[in-house]
Amino acid sequence: MGMTAAIRSAKRAPLLQVLKSAVATISAWLVAGWLIPGPLPVFAAIAALLVVQPSINQSFAKAIERSIGVLAGVVIAVLLTLLFGQLSWLVLLAVVVAMLVAWVFKATPGAANQVAISAMLVLALGSSSPDYALDRVLETLIGAVIGIVVNALIVPPVLVAPARRDLALFGGELAASLDRLAVALTSTQTPGQLQGLMVEARLLRPVRDAADTSIKAAEESLALNPRRSAHRDELRAMRALVDRLSPIVTQLIGMTRACVDHYDETLGDEPTVHAIAEQLRRAGHDVRLAVQLAELAPEPEALTSAIPALTAPLVVRPPASDHWILVGSLMEDLRRIRAELRDEA
Repeated sequence: MGMTAAIRSAKRAPLLQVLKSAVATISAWLVAGWLIPGPLPVFAAIAALLVVQPSINQSFAKAIERSIGVLAGVVIAVLLTLLFGQLSWLVLLAVVVAMLVAWVFKATPGAANQVAISAMLVLALGSSSPDYALDRVLETLIGAVIGIVVNALIVPPVLVAPARRDLALFGGELAASLDRLAVALTSTQTPGQLQGLMVEARLLRPVRDAADTSIKAAEESLALNPRRSAHRDELRAMRALVDRLSPIVTQLIGMTRACVDHYDETLGDEPTVHAIAEQLRRAGHDVRLAVQLAELAPEPEALTSAIPALTAPLVVRPPASDHWILVGSLMEDLRRIRAELRDEA
């Protein structure tokens, strides 16, 4: 199982990405071979293959990383050849020197590997004369440019759909958790049910983080993307919504923790608790409404009203029972939830 996990991904890369990588590699090979006669254009093909990334922004960054790495690598190879001549062990020395140079300049692991690999390939595949080295740098630049162009022209990736899906899932789970807490406050709960309620509330955090990660990936996919204008406003609205709903997760977990810690069977007899439960149901309605208005859910849930249910703040009298600590805690968190949903925070 460990070996399989090390070499296999959880999901396949999109077939379009594979096809674009193939097109970029073949194009770079043909163009570089035509423009720079001589040795096989290996550097151009490698650059094109590495530059085709899930987003154009990543492709641009990879192109810079690859180009600088090759430039540094071939310079190191040429200088070592001029100093020591053509020696068989020079390849090993070039790799060590390249790694040390990358370490001195605090290069990223990817850039450091590019420097070492480029120095090794220059010495292993052919002459390390200045002309040969210059041709390899030009080859790399050709391959990098072709990789960016292919990734930008052939259906440039836009990762808005996964962000929309994950944010809709987050909104749905948040609304369901608000409803579950409302039920727990007004009905008899067993210890097991209370612990399950706490677990479900805590699981909102990874769901929220998944939505936030997907939105970040979508934002990155639109950077330098010619299709960004069609999705910019939608993505901005999704970012605003996840930022608006995220604090509610913290409030809801706090309310659930208070309910679990201070629960007893007489809780449902407190009129104030029933009023708080009703406010929680209204908050769940407004969360679903916000998701529906953002057109995130592919099949929006049927809502009793398209008007926000949280209107005037809940005002209660001091509870007549010993639940005043719990009621006070729930009221403060409910106030914050209401402020977030009504943009009063």
